[in-house]
Amino acid sequence: MPGMRQITLTSLTDLSRLDFDEVIDARSPSEYAEDHVPGAVNLPVLDDDERARIGTVYTRESRFRARRMGAALVARNAAFHLEGYLADKPGGYRPLVYCWRGGQRSGSFALILGQIGWQVGVLAGGWRAYRRLVVDTLYEQPFPAPLFVLDGNTGTSKTAVLHEITARGGQVIDLEGLARHRGSLFGLAAGEAQPGQKAFESALAMEIARLDPTRPVLVEAESNRIGALRLPPALWQAMREAPKLVIEAPLEARARWLASAYAELTEDVALLLERINALAPYQPRERIEAWRALASAGKFETLATELMAHHYDPRYARARSRWPGAPAAVFTAGTLDNDERARLAEAILARIG
Repeated sequence: MPGMRQITLTSLTDLSRLDFDEVIDARSPSEYAEDHVPGAVNLPVLDDDERARIGTVYTRESRFRARRMGAALVARNAAFHLEGYLADKPGGYRPLVYCWRGGQRSGSFALILGQIGWQVGVLAGGWRAYRRLVVDTLYEQPFPAPLFVLDGNTGTSKTAVLHEITARGGQVIDLEGLARHRGSLFGLAAGEAQPGQKAFESALAMEIARLDPTRPVLVEAESNRIGALRLPPALWQAMREAPKLVIEAPLEARARWLASAYAELTEDVALLLERINALAPYQPRERIEAWRALASAGKFETLATELMAHHYDPRYARARSRWPGAPAAVFTAGTLDNDERARLAEAILARIG
């Protein structure tokens, strides 16, 4: 049909090569929230309630009536989008539209958009086809590039050093950034929520698809979970087998770093106390009370020192004992200020080539 063409993805990298201005997810808001093509905008042609009502009519009453209801609702919602989000799009606008399986919702919306004169693509197989590529990337294919793991006790500024390495052109996958969690009971920022498992996997798969397989990749050492999210088994196994690069720093420097890096917690003592309370199953009551007193008194560096000495460092040591092999290299820092983190980044880049 003029103005509309079917687009078949053979790999996730196809998405970056396609000549479209924007990706439109025509599914309902709840489907979009669970997972979507990264960067896609949600313009639902049926909302969650409308989709449920049509499904009920389709299965219990009449397929014809359900299709007629659906056509009316799609036309109404398409008009809403044309008068709203799409109102200022130019004559040369080229959107790529998808729904759950590339069927009636995306096809109907694309037909309307194409009649306007826009050059519209419809993703063949819809989100399900895209999801199969994500699963293939994360669960069936080996990690595509040489992998190194950046390790070190709590407070050694590993994430900040990874950002320094990224700024210098190194290949990095920021797992905690993708998971929106810093990997501990103190790791979820106030007001933040982690993405769902599928959305996390989408973002991770796209990061992996964009890698240059001839260059080394750095990730931060993690357990097989970051907050509530699971690392795909293939990546987790690759991390366990990868060379480990370890940052070491004095406890005082690490405490100073943590007190500044977790400023959102030191500025919200009630939230900090809540996070300390969550450690109660793992620590004696007297120690929890002492930590609460330090937090209430604003002695955040002392609190950080105590948390590392009695909770995080022992746990890291136990976890590290289960990882195979000795570190490939150890990088020692006296402080963890800007200059020192820059020096660490340069040294790590030199080590991995």
